[in-house]
Amino acid sequence: MTQTTLKEQPPAEMLKRGNFVQRFFRTLGPGVITGAADDDPSGIATYSIAGAQLGTSLLWTALLTWPLMSMVQMMCARVGMVTGRGLAGALRRRFDRRVVLIAAIGLLGANTINIGADLAGMADAGEMLTGISSHWLVVGFGIAIAAATVWLRYYQIANTLKWLCLALFAYVITAFVVHPNWSVAIRDTFSPSWPKGHVAWQTLVAILGTTISPYLFFWQASQEVEEEKAIGRRMCRQRQGATKGEIINRKLDVGLGAFFAVLIMYFIMLTTASTLHRHGVTNIETSRQAAEVLGPLAGRFAAVIYTVGILGVGFLAIPTLSGSAGYALAETLSWKEGLDEKPKAAKAFYGVIIVSTAAGIALDFLNINPVRALFWTAVINGLLAPFLLLGLLVVASNKTLMMGQPSSILSRVLVGATILIMFGAAFGMFLL
Repeated sequence: MTQTTLKEQPPAEMLKRGNFVQRFFRTLGPGVITGAADDDPSGIATYSIAGAQLGTSLLWTALLTWPLMSMVQMMCARVGMVTGRGLAGALRRRFDRRVVLIAAIGLLGANTINIGADLAGMADAGEMLTGISSHWLVVGFGIAIAAATVWLRYYQIANTLKWLCLALFAYVITAFVVHPNWSVAIRDTFSPSWPKGHVAWQTLVAILGTTISPYLFFWQASQEVEEEKAIGRRMCRQRQGATKGEIINRKLDVGLGAFFAVLIMYFIMLTTASTLHRHGVTNIETSRQAAEVLGPLAGRFAAVIYTVGILGVGFLAIPTLSGSAGYALAETLSWKEGLDEKPKAAKAFYGVIIVSTAAGIALDFLNINPVRALFWTAVINGLLAPFLLLGLLVVASNKTLMMGQPSSILSRVLVGATILIMFGAAFGMFLL
C-alpha cells in the first residue's frame, strides 16, 4: 500500500475497490515492510550461528517468536494508530521526559552499533563477490543509504528493495535439497528443549533480540503516523482513534510480516544445521562460510544469491535503524520529524540519521569480525528489548492515553509473557 495511492483517495473507499486479491494487497503496509526488515544482516548471521553451533535444538524458537513478535508489533502499531503519535511521543505522556530520553539515547547507541555491524556484514559479502575492499564498500554503502534515506521517501526504497529479500527464500529451497533429518527437526520444532550451557542461553538471547528488536517498536508506531499524515491528517487530533476495520487490516499486515520473518529464520537455522553443523563446522567467521550453506542449491552461484539477499535486507533495514532512532529522539525533544519532511524543515531529525550512519561506518575501521559483530548486536537488542516492552505495555494498557481503545487482554498477556521470557533468557545467559 503506497503512500502515493493513499494520498489520492480515502483509505475506506480505496479498500473497497478492485477484486479480492487487489483489496488484500492494499491492506499490506508497514507490517510487511517491518517483517522484511526484521531479517536484517544481524538476523541472518544470528540464525546461521545458531544452526551451525547448536544444530536443530533451537528450531522451537520459531514457533515461539511468531505470536510474540506479532503481538508486540501489533501493540506498537495500535499505539501509533490510536494516539496519533510515535512510541516515544506516547511514552512521554506517561513517563518523565528524562526517562524517555535515556531510552532514546540507549536506542541510538544500540542502533548505531547495529548499523555498523550490518554495513560490515554487507561489505564482507560484497568483497567476497567482487574482490573490492570491504572498507571501501562500507563507505559506499553507508553514504548511499544515508543519501537515499534523506532525499527519497522510505516507501520508495522499501517497495523496490523488499523484492531483493526474496533471495532469502533460497534457504527454504536449500533446506529440502540437503535432505535434513526431518524426524529430528520436527521433534526439535514441536518439543522445546531447555538450553544447555552458556552458549545456548546466549544464542537464545540473540534470537529473541534480533526477532523482537527494539528499533522495530519505534519504527512500527512511527510508520502508522506517517501513513496517517500521507492522507492529509497532519494534526495529531486528526489521527487519534482507529476504526475496527483499520485494526483488522493492520493485524493481517503485521501477522503476515511476522510470519515471513519467522519462516526465513526457521529455514536458515535448519539449513545451516543440515550443512555446517552436520559436517562439524560450528563456528561461522566469514560471509563465505555463510554463503557456502547455499552451495547444494546454487553451486558457484551461492555467493551471488547470498550477497543479493544480504544487500537487499541491509538496504531495507539500515534506514529503519537510523530512522527509528531519529523518530525516538525527535518525539522526545519535540523536533520536527518525518521521512516525508524536507531536510531543511527537519534538520535535527535527519542529522540523527546521518550521524548514526556515519558512526556505523567508522565502527568498521575497528577491524571487528563482521559476523561476530552482527551476532553481538542481536544479544544487545535482546537485553534492551524487555525494558522497552515494559514501557510499551504500560502505555498500551492505559485507557486514557489510548483514547478508550487499549490493547486487548490477550495482547497484554502475550506481551507480558514476552517480557518474562526475555528477562528469563538474559538471566540464563548471565547466571546459568
